[in-house]
Amino acid sequence: MLPFRSLPLVASVALLAFPTAALAIDYPPAGNPGKGGTKVRAGKAKTLTVCKQRKCRYRSIGAAVRKARGGDTIKVRNGTYKEGVNITGSRYDGLKLVGNTGKPRKVVLQGKGLKGAKAQNGVLINNADGVTVKGFYARKYKANGFFVVNAVGYTLTKLVAGHTGVYGIYAFNSKGGTMSRSEAFENNDAGFYIGQTPRQTKPKRSIVSKVKSHTNVLGFSGTNMRYVTIKDSDFYNNGSGIVPNALDSEKFPPPDRNVISGNRIFWNNFNYYAGAPFTIPASGPAGLAGYPIGVGVLLFGSQNTVVEKNRIFGNWLAGFGAIQQIQLALEKDPKLQEASVLRGNTVRNNDFGLGGGDLNGRDMFYDGSGTGNCFAGNTVRSPNVPADNSTFAPCPGPAANTPNSDAQKEGLSWVVGVNKSDPSTFEKFWIKHPHSVQKGIKPLERFTR
Repeated sequence: MLPFRSLPLVASVALLAFPTAALAIDYPPAGNPGKGGTKVRAGKAKTLTVCKQRKCRYRSIGAAVRKARGGDTIKVRNGTYKEGVNITGSRYDGLKLVGNTGKPRKVVLQGKGLKGAKAQNGVLINNADGVTVKGFYARKYKANGFFVVNAVGYTLTKLVAGHTGVYGIYAFNSKGGTMSRSEAFENNDAGFYIGQTPRQTKPKRSIVSKVKSHTNVLGFSGTNMRYVTIKDSDFYNNGSGIVPNALDSEKFPPPDRNVISGNRIFWNNFNYYAGAPFTIPASGPAGLAGYPIGVGVLLFGSQNTVVEKNRIFGNWLAGFGAIQQIQLALEKDPKLQEASVLRGNTVRNNDFGLGGGDLNGRDMFYDGSGTGNCFAGNTVRSPNVPADNSTFAPCPGPAANTPNSDAQKEGLSWVVGVNKSDPSTFEKFWIKHPHSVQKGIKPLERFTR
């Protein structure tokens, strides 16, 4: 994630300064997904059962994992399991870890009170391909609820991840996979994250569908995410909703060939600096002045991304925004300069403002930077930035984009002078409107128990 920190003015143009180091979490090193590890042992697949009672052979999930092999199924019965589950190596290719798929909250992975590596992740999958995890609730781990790294394919479904130190459900340096029918909340970075996707000649897409993400710093973050489709999901009551972003702190910038489609993205006005259910660290993503609070979708340096058919409403700064990654634009490396550019993005057929019943502060912000970015068929009900719509080149292209310095200055002003010691500064440019009723959900701006 790693967002805006300060905004000095240089030659009357506002430039962003960004941190380049990630949080000091003990993560496995990134490798080559699908390469290396031990061979899967041959033999008929087995089912291993875990429960808290004596009638089960295994009392802990870890004990069952150590006896399992690729293709086996580990079934975990209801209960609370204080452990960090580690599934590492290709001997586990195709393993299935199954809890209560109908009521995931009945099978709890509890990180509170654990020490060392066990306290980091509810489930860690490293260098194991095609692993399935479903039917669990991971909470209070220092890093992540469910974490996949160095894998080709994964299935994470019917999961709940809450109150973790970084991400709820997280895939990194992996090729293809599925996150579905899951919920992530109260995470001090993003509820869902896919990042550092290796470039591929024949891409394996990652699919995020029918998830709910709320009460996080970000609903979805993706540093240098590629080939990701986010669809049919709800992102609400986060600081910002969905934020693909380009950074040099991870490999393979920029975000590329992603699709954000058919989602509800609303009420992302959670000012976590005014109070939060998680700890805000002294440094790292949430410990700094973050991405502007109050934005539904923000493309922070993206290429060939489609944002379409979403319902975007009640975000009091802006429903949609796109801005060049200015830090990378100032780098000496031509490849990083290229990664900073907004290129070939399409924003079409989105419905802003919920029929006029729940307006955004602004519907769309785009300063005209980059090339080949186009807009078509969007239903807008609040003013855009710029108000004359001069930067919103039509589709189909070729779209001729022309920078608008006034729009850039206005957008950058939204993060000038923010101060985490004064939470009200994050709300300075909000334009508030009444919210509509959403069944079972209350709007969140300032957190209270």
